Amino acid sequence: MAGNSQRRGAKRNPGSKKGATVGSGGQRRRSLEGKGPTPKAEQRKGHPAARRAAAAGKHGEAGGPRSAGGRQATRSGRESAEVVAGRNAVLEALRAGVPASALYVAQHIDSDDRVRESVKAAADRGIPLLEAPRPELDRITAGAVHQGLALQVPAYAYAHPDDLLARARNFGQTPLIVALDGVTDPRNLGAVVRSAAAFGAHGVLVPERRAAGMTAGAWKASAGAAARVPVARATNLTRALEAYRKEGLMVVGLAADGDVSVDDLEVAVDPLVVVVGSEGRGLSRLVGQTCDLTARIGMTADTESLNAGVAAGILLYEVARRRR
Repeated sequence: MAGNSQRRGAKRNPGSKKGATVGSGGQRRRSLEGKGPTPKAEQRKGHPAARRAAAAGKHGEAGGPRSAGGRQATRSGRESAEVVAGRNAVLEALRAGVPASALYVAQHIDSDDRVRESVKAAADRGIPLLEAPRPELDRITAGAVHQGLALQVPAYAYAHPDDLLARARNFGQTPLIVALDGVTDPRNLGAVVRSAAAFGAHGVLVPERRAAGMTAGAWKASAGAAARVPVARATNLTRALEAYRKEGLMVVGLAADGDVSVDDLEVAVDPLVVVVGSEGRGLSRLVGQTCDLTARIGMTADTESLNAGVAAGILLYEVARRRR
C-alpha cells in the first residue's frame, strides 16, 4: 500500500531530486542575497557601450587613431595619432600644411571639388591615399560624420623644456620663451606659436595637464609656424619656470593688474620667459608667485581682457621692438 516503506519499490533512491533537502533553507537565503551594484554600461558584456570601449582599447593598443578630432595619451606621455573627419575639415587641414600620415577615401565616393582637391593635395605632398569601405571609415573615425574623407595626423613630437633654452644658445641669441598657463583652446595655442615665430621667440612651453596640445586645430591656427617653432611640454609648469630662473632667465607674467605696463618693460632685453594665462582666470596662484615681474596691457575700460593669442602677440611685439 501507499506509504509502506517496506514494499518493494516504495523507497526513494538516495540522491533523488524530489522533495525538500535537509538544510535547504540556508541555500534559499543565499540565493536571495544581493549581487552588488549594477556594473557600468562599459563593463557589461554585450552592451553597445562595452563593445565601443573594447574597440577603442584595441585601437589604442595598436597605435591607431582613437576618435575623430581627438587624441589619446600613451603611458609615455606622448599622444597617439589624431583623425580629422569631414570634407571641409580635411581640406582645410591639407591647405594649412598640417602633417599627415594617410588620407582615407571611401570606396565609391560621390566626388566633388573638395574631394578632388584633397586627393590632389595629398598626392602632391606624398601622403599615402588609402581606399576604405564606409564601415571601416566609421570605425576609424569612431562614428563621426566623415563624408567619405578622413585624414590621419601623426602624434606631435614635443620638445623638452631644456631644448628651448639650448636652441637660443645655439643661435647665439638672448633667450625668449613663451609659456602658457591654463590655455585650453588649441586655436589660441596655434596663434601663440604663430606670434612666437613672427617675433623671434625660441619656443613655446605648455603644461602636460589641463592645457591645449598640438592638435590639427593648433597646427591650422599656427599657419605653418608650428613647423619652425618647437613646442615643449612640462610635467609641472611651476618647476619648469623655476629651472629657467636658475639658468638666469627673468619670468614675466601677463596680468590685468601687472606691476608695469608692457610699454615700460625694460627687462625685455634680458633673457626672458613670458607667461600668458587663460582669458578667464589669468595666471594660476603658484605660477603668479613664481613670476619675477608682472606686466599689464593698457586697454579701454570697456574691454576686460584679451584672449591668449592676442595678448601674447602684443607682448612679444614689444619685446622684439626693444631688442631691435
